[in-house]
Formats: sequence, structure tokens, C-alpha cells
Amino acid sequence: MIEFKTEVEIALMREAGLITAAALAAARAAVAPGQTTADLDAVAEKTIRSAGAVPSFKGYRGFPATLCTSINDEIVHGIPSRKRPLREGDIVSIDCGAIVGGFHGDSAITVGVGQISPEVEKLIEVCEASLWRGLAAARLGGRVSDIGAAIEGYVRPYGYGIVEEYVGHGIGTALHQDPQVPNFGKPGRGPKLERGLVLAVEPMVNLGTRFTRTLDDDWTVVTQDGLASAHFEHTFTLTDDGPWVLTSEDGGASKLAALRVAS
Repeated sequence: MIEFKTEVEIALMREAGLITAAALAAARAAVAPGQTTADLDAVAEKTIRSAGAVPSFKGYRGFPATLCTSINDEIVHGIPSRKRPLREGDIVSIDCGAIVGGFHGDSAITVGVGQISPEVEKLIEVCEASLWRGLAAARLGGRVSDIGAAIEGYVRPYGYGIVEEYVGHGIGTALHQDPQVPNFGKPGRGPKLERGLVLAVEPMVNLGTRFTRTLDDDWTVVTQDGLASAHFEHTFTLTDDGPWVLTSEDGGASKLAALRVAS
């Protein structure tokens, strides 16, 4: 069942989104060789709780941490660990959520540790750019699949694998809600994009094959071929003027404006 939010509820989600953004910024600033993924997790949890919010992920279906931290060939759901120091040349995907007044925000970034290879740097760049193209494709009266079609249309020419088993989703009083938001497909399909709908869009793009496997911890998803993966995510809703990105400090205005100029 799709949950539509009131203006008051969206205001709570904006607050949750800004706190999520602040926690991700703090975690990003802490990324350095020798830091552990548990260090990043502690920084993010402190940021969220200091703002009076609650981490979305901690305890969710038994997940033990505030962040998902996924290194190199790990796609999503990596568990922070004190035994996992970051190394020069690694990349780490950091996924974070916060709850305010019973409503969730959800966002993710991928960050290089020190100097990374040009090949992987390009992967990160393309993944983030595809997210913004997906967001820009969303309009009131459109369809959910318009988002995934725009993401796929941007990524495919680079030859990267687009993960299909894990997709974006509705979000609100629960972290994951209907509808699903795939990062591929044809436009003009699926539920209508209506006022009050809030979605989390999150492309996961692999340097090699799209295929995945799950490690023995039953959480961490890795690429089947062992090549790197990037992950970006934002939570957004729609207004008459287009997308309002609840997990971006400026609501996504600068990135979306740049795309309009480029087109």
C-alpha cells in the first residue's frame, strides 16, 4: 500500500532528511586511511542523536549499527566493524537514515579513501550523476518507471552493471514502503507520481557484472565478480516546480538547475 504524506508529515521528513545529510557529511569528513568503519558509525550516530533524532537502521530487522558501510566490491548493507580499517585507494559506500517524529530520511554516498584509481573515480561520478538524472525525470503526473529509465539510459553507455535485486522504495512511517523504484526499465509504467508521495532513489552501479551474492553474515551484498561498486541515494517528494530533495541541504536546487542548463 502506498502512503501519501501531508504537508506536516513532509516537514518532519525534511527535518529527518537534513539530519541524515549532516550525519553523512560528518562520516564523509571522518573518512581517512586507518579509520575503521566503526569510527564512521560512531560519528554518524552521535550526529543523529545530538539532533534529537533516532538512527533508522540500528535494530532494523536486527541490523546492529547506525550506518551501512560497504567497501570496494561490497554493494550495500556492509556492517561497520572495529576490525575494518580503511586503506588508501579503497572506496566506501555510506548509507544512513534518521527518524524524526516517526518519519524516516534515507540517503547514501560513496567516498574515495585518499587517492583512488581513475577507473573507480569515474564509476563513482557516473553513479552519482545517474541519481540526479533519475530525480530530474520525476514530475507530477509521471510514472515511477520514468526514474529508473533515466538512470539506466545514463549508465548503460558506460558499460557498467546496474544492480537489479536491490532498488529504491517508498519511505515514510516505515523505512521501506511501496512502491519499489527500480534503477532500470521503460518509462511510463508503474504507479503515478502524485503529490504527497515520498520516494528514496538509490542506484547501485558496478564496475563489472550486475550480479550479486550475499556473504555469510546474511547482510553484506557483494559483486559476484569482485569488482568495485558505487551507491548513491536521496529521498525526495514532488512539488509543482519539480523534485524537492529532502536529504539535500539545498533541496537539490543546484544539481537540478545544472542539469536543466546542460540540457
